Amino acid sequence: MTNISLDNYDLAILKTLEQNGRITVTELAERVGLSKTPCQIRMKRLESNGVIRGYTVIMDYGLLDTNHIAFVQVKLSDTRAAALASFNDAVGAVSEIEECHMMAADFDYILKCAHVILRAIVKCWGKPFQSCPMFPVPLLLSAWRRLKSMGKFLILSKSPKFL
Repeated sequence: MTNISLDNYDLAILKTLEQNGRITVTELAERVGLSKTPCQIRMKRLESNGVIRGYTVIMDYGLLDTNHIAFVQVKLSDTRAAALASFNDAVGAVSEIEECHMMAADFDYILKCAHVILRAIVKCWGKPFQSCPMFPVPLLLSAWRRLKSMGKFLILSKSPKFL
């Protein structure tokens, strides 16, 4: 992974977009102290470099009756490259898995799954994972209540002037 060099304007753009991804380019440029064209060029560069991977909507899953969240700890019995690739492919094939993180812990991965019913979580461990070298039973942690969601990332600036 290559580190991207960001200046204060880039950081200000990112922080502003993080707070409101639907802001117009004109308003964004005004907030960060650029004219529209240079701001748009910087946004396109951040997008093409992969710093900005996309724009999304934040839903209230409680209102949609899909607010059950489960975390699954997975420990692999084989952590060689082929086994890791097999597991990563299986995770990518299961739409119910919202997030997957490789961990530095006594387990290898933690998955975040959102479901209306617990049966759907169990279904995740069917066909896509049959060829993965996992210990027999992943540990399922069921969340009782969401206390915080979508916290903001800490974007440090070289100078707080723009942020």
